[in-house]
Amino acid sequence: MSDETGTERTEEFARLLRELKDRSGLSYGTLAKRLHMSTSTLHRYCNGTAVPVEYAPVERLARVCRATPQELVDLHRRWILADAARGRKADQGATRGPAQVAASDGTAEPGQGENGEPVVIDTAAVALPPRRPSWLRRRRTALIASVAVVAALGAVTYALRPTTVRAGDTTTPTFTGTLDVGAAAKPSATPSPSGSGHKPSASASPSPTGTAASADAGSGTSKGDGKQGANRPATAVPLAVDIRPYVYEDPCSQHFLVDSDPEQVGPPATEENAQRWSAAYGAVSSGEQRVALTVQGTGEDTVVLNSLHVRVLTKGAPLSWNDYSMGVGCGGGVGTKSFDVDLDNGSPTVTVKNGQRDFPYKVSESDPEVFYVTAHTKAHDVRWDLSLEWSSGDRSGTVHIDNAGRPFRTSADVGRPGYDYPLGSSEWIERVGG
Repeated sequence: MSDETGTERTEEFARLLRELKDRSGLSYGTLAKRLHMSTSTLHRYCNGTAVPVEYAPVERLARVCRATPQELVDLHRRWILADAARGRKADQGATRGPAQVAASDGTAEPGQGENGEPVVIDTAAVALPPRRPSWLRRRRTALIASVAVVAALGAVTYALRPTTVRAGDTTTPTFTGTLDVGAAAKPSATPSPSGSGHKPSASASPSPTGTAASADAGSGTSKGDGKQGANRPATAVPLAVDIRPYVYEDPCSQHFLVDSDPEQVGPPATEENAQRWSAAYGAVSSGEQRVALTVQGTGEDTVVLNSLHVRVLTKGAPLSWNDYSMGVGCGGGVGTKSFDVDLDNGSPTVTVKNGQRDFPYKVSESDPEVFYVTAHTKAHDVRWDLSLEWSSGDRSGTVHIDNAGRPFRTSADVGRPGYDYPLGSSEWIERVGG
């Protein structure tokens, strides 16, 4: 991507932010206070000199400015492209020397800081390392290859070890085989603690989002005829899926079940902190769970998303825990286009909701898609995950989607004691009639 294209995408994102801000009638200072950020930071976002690292503050801004559901989707798409452009710019800067980066950005002249003060530059710190002799490079390459072989043998040994199920664990390990198109069947017997025979597709991260790993999330082959995917490894998946496991349609829409009394539970979490909050308290989504999937191609080829499926791993009696709301006093909102999953159904499927168009979809590196999936239950405690079937040219495969290597978990909240945390309060208050 050229620097010009990246700048254009950042400006398109900033332009939509400015339009929403201007339409709201709020000043930068007032809007910044409502978003719990500095006025200068909000200025940088709206004039395009900075792109938020996470989408959560962008979505909060849009909701405060009363963005429509379609504007929310468009804003998310523009943020993805602007964020990707920023990442490429950072990568390009890393390949150049520090002096080159400073000179090209125009942030400082040699020997001067931002305020014109003298700066001492340690030339030894930026000097290129001496070139190692060729025989040393060959020895290092041979050593790395040996370590890789030992690691591969260890992985095979681990994959073939006996599987044990601990007492009280209701998740049954499954074994599945992966068959590449046009290749001989090679069954894989790798037990998974989440009940899936595939390697977990979402990487564990303290951040509120996870990303399905392209190389491990599915399979496919290409014929090497110079067309789509011909120069890529047979196991590479030409798309990436960013996962937000707890999406607030509004703060009042998100409830968690926690096996603790109110005195032991901290204040409610914002959307960007929801995953850390739920992990800290062992919380489970109460009644329903709204998940956002951002699907984007990783190359120039167009990828067709054929279908999205839900899989129930375990289903039991609902949890007898307390219900905690993440917000109060929200009022009714406009339903966003989404996909719906009734987890109480004997064979749940992914269905369209609020005018959402059904599959198939097409994505590429420059044209991502954002899907919202709302799963709900009134009678069970359910562990579940999703699978996305894709095809690109003569290749096809499946991406498995879960919550950072674990299944999503949603439990019914009927009849459970409920607690709210009113604005300005310092403690949880029992919900009347809840």
